[in-house]
Amino acid sequence: MSPATAQPALLVLADGTVYQGYSFGALGTTIGEVVFNTGMTGYQEVLTDPSYCGQIVLFTYPELGNVGVNPEDEESSRPYASGAIARTISPRPSNWRSAESLPSYLKRHQIPGIYGVDTRAIVRHIRSQGAMNGGISTEILDPAELLQQVQEAKPMAGQNLAKAVSTEDIYEWTEPTPDIWEFNPATENIRAKMGDKTLTVVAIDFGVKRNILRRLASFGCKVVVVPVGTGINTIMSYKPDGIFLSNGPGDPAAVTEGVETVQALTQQDSPIFGICMGHQILGQALGADTFKLKFGHRGLNQPAGLTGKVEITSQNHSFALTETSLADETLEVTHLNLNDRTIAGLRHRDLPFFSVQYHPEASPGPHDADYLFENFIRAMQSHRQKVASQS
Repeated sequence: MSPATAQPALLVLADGTVYQGYSFGALGTTIGEVVFNTGMTGYQEVLTDPSYCGQIVLFTYPELGNVGVNPEDEESSRPYASGAIARTISPRPSNWRSAESLPSYLKRHQIPGIYGVDTRAIVRHIRSQGAMNGGISTEILDPAELLQQVQEAKPMAGQNLAKAVSTEDIYEWTEPTPDIWEFNPATENIRAKMGDKTLTVVAIDFGVKRNILRRLASFGCKVVVVPVGTGINTIMSYKPDGIFLSNGPGDPAAVTEGVETVQALTQQDSPIFGICMGHQILGQALGADTFKLKFGHRGLNQPAGLTGKVEITSQNHSFALTETSLADETLEVTHLNLNDRTIAGLRHRDLPFFSVQYHPEASPGPHDADYLFENFIRAMQSHRQKVASQS
């Protein structure tokens, strides 16, 4: 996009740091926590991931918009990011799947963006000072005035944003990963072995991505998605073979209704699998605490492992479980983030509960960890056999 014809825009961080650039997307003002994503691909999946609710995403890849956007790559019904920051924007996408340009897409969804700023300098600043609130505006070009609005905004810590993004109604998800994109040979084998013995999964929606639901459906599961505040009696009325806890935005410690529900579910003995916020919710339900990371983990190449095997993972989170709070000896850390040694995986030694801090469904990202869905399927099959033998 040519700066000569672009609308001026301003980015102001909560500590008073100012960046001048140009607008792409919607005109107006947006406030949110400024975070950065290091992925080289997948900007549409990032912007539509509900876990980015309340955040302005800075993309470290130097040019955005090259491949446009399309309905198939959306992770939810709309973008949830509050804004976008880019070095350069391509207004004319070149891709056979493109249905719309990125600036047009953001404008249609009323999401402001700023480009023409030094994204490398902003990332270095956030890494040094920590993630903080910021504002993008095309209408408030006085830094002091925009700064006042930014400083009046709530911090991410303490916010229960899962309520804002969770489904309002219970529904069944049936769409699998499209055959053209299927990447795991085990998917068809497991589905074939299941035959007509469909497994029922109740997914608690803290801000679930569509591709998580697609992976579960691809393995032949009946997937029932329920709102974050759904009570245990309603959940158990579906006679689930397993419980899935989804990703989501905000502070996991503030999602008290989710923690209480999962605490009750841990008494039911059904397998539980959590991803990202679901990992944090399960950890809290089992007695752990969470804390806010300085600038979080957001990208497609985060190494995770523990016992000599390393997975390259897709991650997007601001909070993590506190290792010293895992006092229960029945809890075992299965993965660490190998960049900073924070907890990236957890399991119960005696019961079929496990979770990971990263995204095994990728989208975007590597598929190293898809085996976790296989593990969940096998845990549910074993549980069903156990129940049948006791009846």
